Amino acid sequence: MNAPISNQVFPSQVLANFAAQLQWSDIPDLVIRKTEDLLVDWFGSAVAGKNAKAVEIIAQFAQIMGPSSGQSEILLNRKLTSPYFAAMCNAAASHVVEQDDLHNSSVFHPATVIFSPALAVAQSLGVSGREFLVAVIAGYEVGIRIGEFMGRSHYKIFHTTGTVGSLAAAAAVGRLLKLSPEQMLHAFGSAGTQAAGLWEFLKDAADSKQLHTAHAAGTGLMSAYLAKDGFTGAQQILEGKQGMAAGMSTDADLSKLNAGLHQRWATLETSFKFHASCRHTHPAADALLQVMQTNHLQFTDLAQITTHVHQGAIDVLGAVTDPKTVHQSKFSMGTVLAIVAKYGHAGLDEFENHFLDPEICQLRDNVSMQLDPQVDQAYPQRWIGKVSVKTYTGKEFHGQLDEPKGDPGNTLTRSEIESKAIRLALFSQGASESEMQSIIAQLWQIAHAPQVSYLFK
Repeated sequence: MNAPISNQVFPSQVLANFAAQLQWSDIPDLVIRKTEDLLVDWFGSAVAGKNAKAVEIIAQFAQIMGPSSGQSEILLNRKLTSPYFAAMCNAAASHVVEQDDLHNSSVFHPATVIFSPALAVAQSLGVSGREFLVAVIAGYEVGIRIGEFMGRSHYKIFHTTGTVGSLAAAAAVGRLLKLSPEQMLHAFGSAGTQAAGLWEFLKDAADSKQLHTAHAAGTGLMSAYLAKDGFTGAQQILEGKQGMAAGMSTDADLSKLNAGLHQRWATLETSFKFHASCRHTHPAADALLQVMQTNHLQFTDLAQITTHVHQGAIDVLGAVTDPKTVHQSKFSMGTVLAIVAKYGHAGLDEFENHFLDPEICQLRDNVSMQLDPQVDQAYPQRWIGKVSVKTYTGKEFHGQLDEPKGDPGNTLTRSEIESKAIRLALFSQGASESEMQSIIAQLWQIAHAPQVSYLFK
């Protein structure tokens, strides 16, 4: 049996109660529909991870260390294995092309660390589509609130998707395993003590970002299964004197941890990514496009671009001044804006084939980031895009965009989500167009599925 929980109800326990007790009847229909959208969007990114070096290495590790058969599906190679290794592989795959979703105020990519373990466990247990969606929503609501609680200081050093993602994964898997509130709290404790992920890798163009999501998905899954069997974890892993906030944040806000449970559905606030780059580049990219379209500017007109940004963008993107790899180029503000200016969008093909083109590099080196008090004050609740553009003729233009493409107020339609997923799969050759269309049609209807089964049959 699990060790007894204190009679005092701590904030961590309130969050664990919510995750363990969430029911289908509690969730508004609009939240269900949004979660279906997020599922299709995640699936496209997961398939797009095929052939990425870092992902293939993790998949090879899984093949060596894990069982060669099982009930859970590795989407990039269509092999079956245990839920643990399938979750790790799919989480690594779905974060590599930088097209997975983001929740603004928590600065957290939920899908990659929630859908990956939830699908693997759902397939293993044979649960219904409804149970799967409830578990995913539990993961989103828990993960987003923990990300908000940890604050801006956490994100300066730690990759929130890697750290907070461990607990979000535990919440989703714990709900599928029908953990009691006490067991769920133990799962949070085990996941939190293993939470990890540092931004230092960006300087070296290292592969760590895929390890962050793989680890988070696997850690959360393991923590939930251990809790089910009686393994105990810290009762106040988030707010305790030696917990996550104490060690990983200087501005943690406890009021955000349980705010609006059952009233505010944070899942609805999640944004889709339109450009295939770090989300910190998107506001400026869309503002630049607006300036160019409004003033009929061409790529060859642009002499200098200043992006007026929040501090988080400088913290994450500032380390990348001369990108050496495709993945690193997606964290270069200059590269992203140069590609957007040249091609009208920053897609996978554009990065793959053009990030080192001389004309792209020339404009890249004439893009700068400048901290803007207005933009910084609005962040992370709002990600404002603001740019100043100088042309070779000496003219100056200024633009501001309050909601980048993909934000809830400027979201993608289901048709756009489906087209994006197919485009990602074709890029990686992870699936054919007909395969994607067939699977996506099933995913739109997953709420009616009596059992979550294999996607690639």
